[in-house]
Amino acid sequence: MRVSVVGAGLGGLALAQGLRGAGIEADVFERDPGIIARFQGYRLMLNPVGFQAVRDCLPTRWHPLLDEIVIDASAEQLILDPLLNEIGRLGSGRTGIVVDRQVLRHLLLTGLTVHTDAALTGYDVLADGTVRARFAHRDPATADLLVGADGVTSAVRGVLSPRTTPTDTGVRFVIGRTPLTDEFAGLSKAYGSKIAGDGVSLLLGAMRFRTPPKQAAERLAPDVTLPDIGDYVRWAMILPSDGSLEEPTAQDAVLSRMDGWHPELRALIEQADPDNSTLLSIRVVKPAERWASGPVTLLGDAIHATSPTGGNGANTALRDADLLRRCLIEVEEGRQDLLGAVGDYERQMFEYGAEAVRSSLEKLPAFAPEAKLL
Repeated sequence: MRVSVVGAGLGGLALAQGLRGAGIEADVFERDPGIIARFQGYRLMLNPVGFQAVRDCLPTRWHPLLDEIVIDASAEQLILDPLLNEIGRLGSGRTGIVVDRQVLRHLLLTGLTVHTDAALTGYDVLADGTVRARFAHRDPATADLLVGADGVTSAVRGVLSPRTTPTDTGVRFVIGRTPLTDEFAGLSKAYGSKIAGDGVSLLLGAMRFRTPPKQAAERLAPDVTLPDIGDYVRWAMILPSDGSLEEPTAQDAVLSRMDGWHPELRALIEQADPDNSTLLSIRVVKPAERWASGPVTLLGDAIHATSPTGGNGANTALRDADLLRRCLIEVEEGRQDLLGAVGDYERQMFEYGAEAVRSSLEKLPAFAPEAKLL
């Protein structure tokens, strides 16, 4: 069996790793011109389901490295005013696993062949039941199953389920990263902090590695190369409802909305890495229809993109990857036919995926009261 995975995000790569480990051929196609051609995000929290999913998709020899690059952290969030006075708390003290998205993505990329500059233009289901994927800048690829793991603007979804389209919540935010020096050590004592300003909110969260990722890989898995990333504070500012960004840089946009704020907070933004600061919008995808199960399916944000305030987007994509991996192993072992396995995957994925979108939207008004909800 051969599987074509369109999209080299966390979910698509986890699926490819899991299939590779089961002896199933998997090709990954990425529309970007390079593996790290654009902003890929910062730290994320993995819940027990998400963490176990990525663990099950990876070779067991890499498990010690995976355990080393994640950290346990309190899920409690402090609410502070712009002068850093505590005014409340969110969360219930639950524990979670925090990992840097770039580090995890590099681990998932290891050993895979990813075809870059491969923007999907369409696909054809052939007479023998296989699928031929067509790309803008490369030859077509034929597989038994085509998996669209290509994000919110999924080209695969555009053909498979054209009525399912992204919904813009109207929320814009600037996200960035600042090296975690002693000066900023006290800004994120819990899992994170929310600075509640006048019309804007600034979210802070520290990423403190147990061991620098590059060194951890050299010691625990010499066949893996991880990026040389130091500790940092991830920050994100939810912009007012107009979402305008007239300032020359993302940092300037944040600083212009911080008049009268604590000097430590302003210094955090001033010392940020300008190459890792960007403006993003929050869009969600909720399935508009169920299609008849066939040799094409979807995974992750391509079918159930959530608001990042829910903290479950990556977890749900990884859950998809592990579930689909398990279903396809049954096919490979002769215990299930392909269409039946895809149907089993989609029935479960649609149910928990819809719940993930709903849950994330419920949490969004706490950060952006004027968000447009589905």
